[in-house]
Amino acid sequence: MGSEISAPPFFSSDMLATTPAGSRGLVGREQYLTLLRDLLDRAVAGNGSALVLRGEAGIGKSALLAAVRDTAIERGLTVLSATGVENEASLPFAALHQLLHPLMSEAANLPLTQQRTLRAALGQEDGSPDLYPVALAALQLVGEAAGKCPTVLIVDDLQWLDSCSAEVLSFVARRVGSDAVLTLAASRAGQADPAHRARLPDIIVDPLDERDAIALLDAQAPALTTTVRQRLLEQASGNPLALIELPRALRETNADRVVEEFPLTTRLEAAFAARSAELSDPARVLLLVLAADVTCDLRRLLQAATELAETPVTTAHLQEALDVGLVELSSAALRFRHPLMRSAVYVRAPLAKRLGAHTTLAGVLADFPDKQLLHRAAATLGADDTIAALLEDYAERSRARGAIMAAVSALHRAAELSESPDRTTALLLHAAELACETGARREAQDLVDRANLGALGPIERARLANVQEVIAFGRYDPEGRIFELIDIAAQVHTAGNTDLAAELLWRAASRSFFQEASSDAREAIATQLDILDLPAHDPRQLAIDAYTLPWDRGPAVLDHLARLTPDRSDAAAMRFLGYAALSLGDFRRGSSYIDAAASIGRNQGRLGLLAGILGAGNWSRIWLGEWDTVRAETEESRSFAQETGEEFHLVAGRTNLAMIAALRGETELADDHLREIHTSLLATGMRSIHAAAQQTRGMIHLLAGRADDAYTALQRVFDPADPVSHPMRCWWIAPELADAAVAAEKVDAARQLLAELPALATQLPAPMLSVVDEYSRAVLADDADADTAYADALNSHVGSWPLYRARLQLHHGRRLRRQRRISEAREPLRAARDTFDALGADPWAEAARNELRATGEASTRRTLNARDQLTPQELQIATLAADGLTNRQIAERLYLSHRTIGSHLYRIYPRLGITSRIELAEALERPTT
Repeated sequence: MGSEISAPPFFSSDMLATTPAGSRGLVGREQYLTLLRDLLDRAVAGNGSALVLRGEAGIGKSALLAAVRDTAIERGLTVLSATGVENEASLPFAALHQLLHPLMSEAANLPLTQQRTLRAALGQEDGSPDLYPVALAALQLVGEAAGKCPTVLIVDDLQWLDSCSAEVLSFVARRVGSDAVLTLAASRAGQADPAHRARLPDIIVDPLDERDAIALLDAQAPALTTTVRQRLLEQASGNPLALIELPRALRETNADRVVEEFPLTTRLEAAFAARSAELSDPARVLLLVLAADVTCDLRRLLQAATELAETPVTTAHLQEALDVGLVELSSAALRFRHPLMRSAVYVRAPLAKRLGAHTTLAGVLADFPDKQLLHRAAATLGADDTIAALLEDYAERSRARGAIMAAVSALHRAAELSESPDRTTALLLHAAELACETGARREAQDLVDRANLGALGPIERARLANVQEVIAFGRYDPEGRIFELIDIAAQVHTAGNTDLAAELLWRAASRSFFQEASSDAREAIATQLDILDLPAHDPRQLAIDAYTLPWDRGPAVLDHLARLTPDRSDAAAMRFLGYAALSLGDFRRGSSYIDAAASIGRNQGRLGLLAGILGAGNWSRIWLGEWDTVRAETEESRSFAQETGEEFHLVAGRTNLAMIAALRGETELADDHLREIHTSLLATGMRSIHAAAQQTRGMIHLLAGRADDAYTALQRVFDPADPVSHPMRCWWIAPELADAAVAAEKVDAARQLLAELPALATQLPAPMLSVVDEYSRAVLADDADADTAYADALNSHVGSWPLYRARLQLHHGRRLRRQRRISEAREPLRAARDTFDALGADPWAEAARNELRATGEASTRRTLNARDQLTPQELQIATLAADGLTNRQIAERLYLSHRTIGSHLYRIYPRLGITSRIELAEALERPTT
C-alpha cells in the first residue's frame, strides 16, 4: 500500500536513469483525448462525472490516463491516483489507501465518526468498519477536497483492485455529479469489475487504424524491411504496445521473422522475458521479487532479493533493470512499465524461485502481518492446516470490515491448503455464502463447483441449499424445490441447527408466496415449521405462517402483530415482521416495521439490504397515497441494487414505478416499465410481480376509458391457472375490477368473481381486505342499497385511505348526478377532486372535474403544486431539509455528498420562489403562481 512505499535513506531517484511514461503526442488518440478533456472541463465547472476506459492489454489506456493526469497537474488541479495490483487484491482497502493517502490531512474536516471510519479502514487506528460507511466517508473527503480545488481520481488496472476499494470507487463515482470531481479508471477488456456491475459509463479503446499504426511503427523502427514491417503490422493489429515493443524484440534478437503461432499477449510476454534474460542473475532475482509483490518498498525489496540471490543485490542491479526498459521509478518506488512485463517475469521463473520469492518476502514483511500471511500462503505447496487456519481468521477479520471478496479469496486459498476434504468443502461453502452476500453469483457458483458435494452432512447440505437459492433460483421447479427445502430443513433441525432450518423454511415460504405453490406444499412447510417449535411470537414464525397459510394462520399472525412490542433495533426482526404484515394487508403496521429495518440498514450501510427493503415495502404505500415517498425510495432502491448486484430488485422496483406512472396519467412511462418487466428473465414465474404488472395494465386501460379491455385484463388475476394470478393479491385488485365492471356494464360478472371476498375479509380482518371489500361492495351495489353501502364504507376503513376514499366519492357523486340528485353530488365530487389533486392523480382529478361541470359547477384545472416541479430525489431532499435535517444528515441518510445536497437545495430554492431553508415546508405545499 501507499504507506509502505519508501526509498531507503541512502537512495535517491536522481542516481538512476528512468524511462518516462510519455503521455504526450499520442498517435491516433485524438478522439479519446478530446472526450477526456471535455470531461475534465466539465468537472472544473462543477459537473462531475466518471468514465471507465476498457480495452485489451497494451491498447493505450494507461497512456490516456497519463495524458489527463499531466493536463490536470498543469492546470493546478488536485490529482489522486491508484493502481490495482494483482497480488494485493486480497488486502482490504489497499488501493483506497493509495488513492486517499494525500488527503488524509484534510480528514479533520469530516465528522468524528467518519474520520474514525476512514482511519480504521486504512489501518491507521483499530476498528472494523463496514464497507459503505467507509464509502460515504471517502465521498465526503473527496467532496471536501473538490470544494477547495477541482479533483481528478485516476485508477489504473481496475480489474485488479481489491474488492473493497473497487466498491468504494464505484460508490464515489456514481455520486459526484454535483462536485468538481472527475473519476477516470482503466480496466482490462473481458474482465469483470465492480464498475461494470455498477453500470458506470464506459468506453472501449479501440486499436489504432491502419494509418496511425503505420505512423507509430515507422517512428519506432524506420529501417524495417517491407516484409517484416507488414508482418509486424498484421500481428500487432493496431495494438500500440505491440507496435513499440515487437520491433525492439526483433532488434535485440537480430531476428528477421516474428513468431506467429501464439496470441499477441504471449508474444509480448516472450519478448519481455527475452529482455530480462539479458540481465545478471541478481538483477533477474530483483525483478522476480518485485513481480511477487509490486507494492513492496525499495528497502525491503532489495533485502528480500539479497536473501533469495544469496549475494548482495544493489542499486547497480536495479539500474540494469531500468536500462532494459522493463521497470521504471515512480515517486522513488519501483514498478513494471506494463502488467505484461510483470507476468512475463513471474510466470516464466522456475517454481522453486517463485516460492522462494514469497518466502523471503514473508520474512521481510513482519511489520505487515496480513501481507506476510498472504506471502506465506503463496509460498506453500500441498496441504498446511496451520496456514489454512490463519487464512480463515484473516477472512473473518476481512468480513467484519466489509471486505467480503477479500474474505472469499482467503477462504478459497484456505480450502486449497486444508488437509481434510470435509473441511475443504466447509470452507468453500462459507466462501460461496459470503460471495452471495455481495451479489457475486458467478464467483459463488465457481466455489460451489470446486466443492466435493458427494458426501455432505446435513449442515453443509443446508448451507449449500441456501447458496443455491441465490445463485440458481430459477433452475428449479418451484414445487419440487419447496419440498426439497423442507426435507433439508428437517435434516438440519435433527442435526441440532434450528436457525438454519428456519432459514430454509423461510426460503420455501418465500417461493410459495412469490411463485405460488400447491396446498400440499404450503401445508408441508407449516408442518415442518411446527416441528421447529419456535416461540409463537418469533418474527420468523410469523413471517413464514403469513406467507404460507395466510387464510388459516393469518388471523393469529395479525393478533400477535397487534400485541407485540418488538425490538425496533433488530433489523432482521423488523424485516420479518414487516413482511408478515405487508403480505397479509396490514399496510400501515408493515410499513412502520419496514421503515425501522430500513433505518437500521442506512445506519449500518447495508445497501444490499436496503435495495430489497425499500423496493418491497413501497408497493403498499401506493395505496396509502404516499406517492412521493414511493417514487423516491424506489429509485433509491434501484440505485442500491445496481451497486450491490441485486438485479432482481431492479425489476421488482419497476412494478412500483409503473403503477405510480399509470395513476399519474404518465401512460408511456408506465408502458415502458411494463415492457421491461415482461421481458426480464428475473421476473419469470414470479406471480407476485406479474399480478402487480397486470393490475397496472388494467389501471392504464381503465383510466384511458377502455373499460372492456380493463375488465378483461383484471379478471385474469382471479383465475388460479393464469400465471398473472396470485392467491392473496388477486383480492387487492377488487376495486379496479369493480370500477371496470361498472364502466363496462359487467356488474353481475364482477359480483360473481368477488363473491368470496366478504367472507374472506371477515376471516382475515386485515385492513387492506376490509378496504377493498367495503369499496367493491359499494361500487357494485344495487341502486336501492347504494346509499347505505357508500355511507358505511366512507365512515369505516375506506374513509381513512385517501386514494380509495376519493375514488369512492367520485363513484358516489357520479351515481348521484345520474339520479339527478345534483346538489348532493357536488360535495363528494369536490372532495374527490381535491384529494386527487393533492395526490397528483390527474386522470381521476379530470374525471371529477368533468362530473362537476355536468352538475353545472365550474371547476378550474388543477393548479400545479410546487412539489410537481421537483424530481423524486429533489423532493426527498427538500422534504428532509424542511423536517430540519442538516445537509450532512441528509447526505448520510441518502448516501450522497453533503455538497451534492447543498447543490440540490441551491437549485431548488429559486424554483420554489424562496431564499432560505425555513421557507421550505410552506413552499412545498403552496400552489405555483
